[in-house]
Amino acid sequence: MHAHHPLARAAWLVLAAALAACGEHPSPSNVQAPGADKRPGTAVLETGAAMLQDKPPLDALNAYLDGFHFYSGRIDAQMEAHHYCALLNDEVIQCVIFDGNQKSAKLMGVEYIVSERLFRTLPDAEKALWHSHVHEVKSGQLIAPGIPDAAEHALMKKLVGTYGKTFHTWHTDQQKELPLGTPQLMMGFTADGQANPALVDARDRRFEVRSADKRRAREDIAAPAIVPGADAWQQGKALQLADPTAAPHAHAPTPAPASAPR
Repeated sequence: MHAHHPLARAAWLVLAAALAACGEHPSPSNVQAPGADKRPGTAVLETGAAMLQDKPPLDALNAYLDGFHFYSGRIDAQMEAHHYCALLNDEVIQCVIFDGNQKSAKLMGVEYIVSERLFRTLPDAEKALWHSHVHEVKSGQLIAPGIPDAAEHALMKKLVGTYGKTFHTWHTDQQKELPLGTPQLMMGFTADGQANPALVDARDRRFEVRSADKRRAREDIAAPAIVPGADAWQQGKALQLADPTAAPHAHAPTPAPASAPR
């Protein structure tokens, strides 16, 4: 990774800070998976694997982000998402997403994040699967728990112009005890009035932060223009994979893309 690149500098700041706050602000999983308790032999195998096996891909997951997603086409179906991310290079980040930050957290899905430059190279049909991060950053809803404010601010300054493609495979928000149904395309909020305030407030209390304070602290972060093709749901192109097992959701009217204060 080239140290002069903005994302590389942000990555260095994240790596230089401890991420111990995850344990200090526990977010438990939404569901308890069915199955027998671990037997003594299973625990021994687990301990042995932890001690003897190298896990480079897991070791690379060195950044923790917490934010919110909603199902493409169902903005009323929202959930908190705990991202554990690795920077592959200057312009590509990959994240695994859990429904909590404890050992029992369920793996909900994945998110890929690319720079604006790379996003512009995508075909139009592909762009429709991606969402912008401008509002997530500027609203204060996206946080990086456990790192100093200055490091978080630097990281958000680099993320604000990126784009994410997210699929969830385990829908624990619907109280599904197993990863049933098809993967679902997820989106991010783009304006005030879209996220459920109770959802955001509950997260803020757990982490002892205030999204409103982070919004004010990020007023100096420039909000880049969003590249056409992203956030396709706002133009009536709410792409989604069919999921016959999905629990029904009330289809609340999609809020108009308001001009969020920045």
